[in-house]
Amino acid sequence: MPQVDIAVSNKVPFGQKVAFGLGMFANQMFPAVLGIFMVVLVQDLGFPGWMWGVIYFFPRVFDSITDPIMGFISDNTRSKWGRRRQYVLLGGVIMGFAFIFMWQLFLENSLEFNFWYFFFGSIVFYLGLTIFSVPYVAMGYEMSDDFHERTSIMATAQWIGQWAWVIAPWFWIIMYDPAWFPSAEVATRTLAVWVAIPCAICAIIPAIFIKSESTLDRDDYEPLTLSNIGGSVTKIFGGFVDAFKIKYFRQLCFSTFLIFNSFNTVAALTFFVIVYKLFNGDAAATGVWVVLFGSIGALCTTFIVIPIVAWMSKVIGKHKTFLIAQSISLIGYILMWFLFVPGKPWLYIIALPFFSFGIGSLFTIMMSMTADVIDIDELNTGKRREGIFGAIYWWMVKFGFAIAGGLSGLMIAVVGFDAALPTTDQQSAVDGLHAFFCFFPMAGTVLAILIMWSYDLTEEKANEIRAAINKNKDGLKESTI
Repeated sequence: MPQVDIAVSNKVPFGQKVAFGLGMFANQMFPAVLGIFMVVLVQDLGFPGWMWGVIYFFPRVFDSITDPIMGFISDNTRSKWGRRRQYVLLGGVIMGFAFIFMWQLFLENSLEFNFWYFFFGSIVFYLGLTIFSVPYVAMGYEMSDDFHERTSIMATAQWIGQWAWVIAPWFWIIMYDPAWFPSAEVATRTLAVWVAIPCAICAIIPAIFIKSESTLDRDDYEPLTLSNIGGSVTKIFGGFVDAFKIKYFRQLCFSTFLIFNSFNTVAALTFFVIVYKLFNGDAAATGVWVVLFGSIGALCTTFIVIPIVAWMSKVIGKHKTFLIAQSISLIGYILMWFLFVPGKPWLYIIALPFFSFGIGSLFTIMMSMTADVIDIDELNTGKRREGIFGAIYWWMVKFGFAIAGGLSGLMIAVVGFDAALPTTDQQSAVDGLHAFFCFFPMAGTVLAILIMWSYDLTEEKANEIRAAINKNKDGLKESTI
């Protein structure tokens, strides 16, 4: 058996990282703006609660079903363009057109027409999102087999993607400012075009500029016939089982689920906590402080968290970096409890750099770690299944996101909060929301730290796994000569 170097060098040009990162901007901008625009459905177009629930829930269920199927298709595609690029291009185009058309809603139309128009438009949009995002994420996993280069790729992508969260909150002001638009309903129709065209362009850039090898000569892929895809449920389920047999992957999925979704559960309360805790329920007096909370937090992630986390990962390893970053976020949540002082909204800015380390560092580290885990699966099975692993990982995120929406409403009900009352008439309810806002994500973060405490897939182990994979490949090549 020929000698194989343990350290595999596979540096990715910076331009390729930027191209991948522009796809991440689209991947985050579309959902960020969608969450803001959807308020218009209730506030301005009169959708009742049950319509909101159906629109919120069913497209996401559809998305969670199509994700693993798309992962299977992408992993087994034989093409001169490789396994991912054509789907990233197609999905980006579908997302762009669907996003524009789904928001062409008019108040003079009947409520039922607007509901079904938006419902089916959102189904098409989420189909495009699946076609784009599953191969796109898998493309990032396979760009390099170098332990630290993977973190660099994800850090660059997350840095670019975070600008979506810096920009998106300002749509609140644009939508409801009569100097811009006569109504929010008119605003969403126009802004949908402004958002969709540049985001669709960003989405297809990875397909154009990121290199991939032809897979036409691969004979170890599943045939992608209609009957085979339709009957692929067993194979997909087998991929799920294989993935969750890997302890490290279970740790990544469950800890991400806890951190991301405990954060998103209380993120829905941000508006109420700022307006009612700091301004006695006077939304007009709040000014830009709700917008600044999200925008400054995203800037902290962009210019503080991601660069520090990328540097720390290279110096002390991904596992220790994860534990330290999440521990710093605990400090931020504690500060949020003490620095939400009525009449002094500027104080919460002190907590934001600490607060941002939790969610801001999560995907930079976790996506890099997932790429390491996929190597274990390749060593065990001889297959590269980035699509399936990416679909499973993000399915956990999306499933938890749906749960988070329900938990937010439950928290409001538990504390007895009433948006029609000033804070002085319901101080205990507002304090209860503030407590959930600070301590619920703390609990999720602590549980995630405990789950990840024993994670020991170090750089040395990862390099040994890569070396074993390369030896197996060399042995296969020798046996076929």
